[in-house]
Amino acid sequence: MDLRKLKTLIDLVAESGISELEVNEGEDRVRIVNAGTSNTGGGQVVYANPTPMQVMHSAPAPVASTASAPVATESPVVETGFTVHSPMVGTFYRAPNPESPDFVKVGDTVAVGQTLCIIEAMKLLNEIEAEKAGVIKQILCENGQGVEFDQPLFVIA
Repeated sequence: MDLRKLKTLIDLVAESGISELEVNEGEDRVRIVNAGTSNTGGGQVVYANPTPMQVMHSAPAPVASTASAPVATESPVVETGFTVHSPMVGTFYRAPNPESPDFVKVGDTVAVGQTLCIIEAMKLLNEIEAEKAGVIKQILCENGQGVEFDQPLFVIA
């Protein structure tokens, strides 16, 4: 089952208010438990396959503070050029493993299709490739940092 379908199912459970949803598709089985109606206080998503079962626990939703505190609006300077965005939610890695050198560094020249980083999502490693050729001007994420969908990762000029 692909990631988009799984995300749609999670959103469906969250919006509908149902407590649990189980879907079987071929040999794949997905069970989603809504955190809002669970007695344990934490929802879970279980994805079962003929391979060993994986369990993900979702974090509780952040609570908005009602106190008005001054917020520092100091934003980093972003270079002009083509910005590479994250195609998914996951964990950003600059190298294939901790012992290996980074895929790219600031100042490196990259070609179209060259691997820039890896984003790990649900134990799958997804290589993110350059869509444009140029020079890496800025790397906008730290190694091991969580990234959101459409979050800027690199600036290529």
